[in-house]
Amino acid sequence: MTARRTFLLGTITLAIAAVFSGPAAAQNTIKIGEMNSYKNFPAFLEPYKKGWELALDEINKSGGLLGKKVEVISRDDSGTPGDAVRTAEELLSRENVSLLMGCFASHVGLAVSDFAKQRKTLFIAAEPLTDQIVWNKGNHYTFRLRPSTYMQVAMLVPEAAKLNKKRWAIVYPNYEYGQSATAGFKKLLAAKQPGVEFIAEQAPALGKIEAGAVVQALIDAKPDAIFSSLFGADLQKFVREGTQRGLFKDRPVFNLLAGEPEYLDPLKDETPAGWYVTGYPWEQINTPEHSKFLAAYRAKWNDYPRLGSIVGYSTMMSAAEAIKKAGSVDTEKMIAAMKGMQMDSPLGKFSYRALDHQSTMGAYVGRLALKDGKGVMVDWKYADGAGYLPSDAEVKAMRPAE
Repeated sequence: MTARRTFLLGTITLAIAAVFSGPAAAQNTIKIGEMNSYKNFPAFLEPYKKGWELALDEINKSGGLLGKKVEVISRDDSGTPGDAVRTAEELLSRENVSLLMGCFASHVGLAVSDFAKQRKTLFIAAEPLTDQIVWNKGNHYTFRLRPSTYMQVAMLVPEAAKLNKKRWAIVYPNYEYGQSATAGFKKLLAAKQPGVEFIAEQAPALGKIEAGAVVQALIDAKPDAIFSSLFGADLQKFVREGTQRGLFKDRPVFNLLAGEPEYLDPLKDETPAGWYVTGYPWEQINTPEHSKFLAAYRAKWNDYPRLGSIVGYSTMMSAAEAIKKAGSVDTEKMIAAMKGMQMDSPLGKFSYRALDHQSTMGAYVGRLALKDGKGVMVDWKYADGAGYLPSDAEVKAMRPAE
């Protein structure tokens, strides 16, 4: 009887301990939910994850946030809107995260943004470049880190206009990002260069380009210049086929993102010299803030950063700054903190605009060249994102009222 009583008392004690220690442990941790298409876009997202993990280490080593350790619950969203929304729901309902961050593809980011609105949860969109996420389909709960397609196109258009080429062909991946980039380029170039003509378009499905057919169609159109928003494996196939068939000979090409190491490095000696691009010349940036980041990244990972590394690091730091500034993980307090929030980053200072929740982070703009058998950016400059946005009146006309 004594043994049974001892056993029962012990069981009750353990149960009581579990009841009280569970919430206490939870209260000592701030959970952030992160989701991304890691299996679908590893070239960008493996460095991205290393970036936010570096930032997380720095945050926790400095004491965490609000006196608590920060934990990131990370999930793969499978690169589809439906799976991403289910993942976001799991992070909120089962993991009890305080906010959401991440996403890569534009259509996935838009789905999670709408979900965040419905669930009244802060969402920091890291990589989706679609203009709609902060403008036409913007909402109270969503903020976006990277410069949008409109912004990056606006950075390239002045150089395109200088060339005064009349007949343009366009090639883009046929989903939200590519469609948005194409629409922005047409609008902005036509405004700067009246009379310009867009004589051909090729829009292969993402990841399924038939490069030979695309290149031949562009050759047959006989454009004076080409605008492309291809990236990843599609870009490699396009470059290889276009080079072999002479598409790029004496014909300027403008390509968003092609100067990012994720997409430039695999091209190696096939890099198309002379192309106008946005990118990240990591090995040439000598600012104090970038040098500090580069040293820390190399020390932790024994590798060099890609642009994804910058995005992951800056997204995590943005979430941390929002919590720190709010003094809370209350959603409305974090949102209020992010409006107009100033940030330091490896690329320099930027802020999140109160008007549309778009960050003013910029991008590097330059041309491609071959050096020692690999592609590099040359003649580059940093374009501050704040200078490449539409007017406040235009944004207000596009963005739904909160």
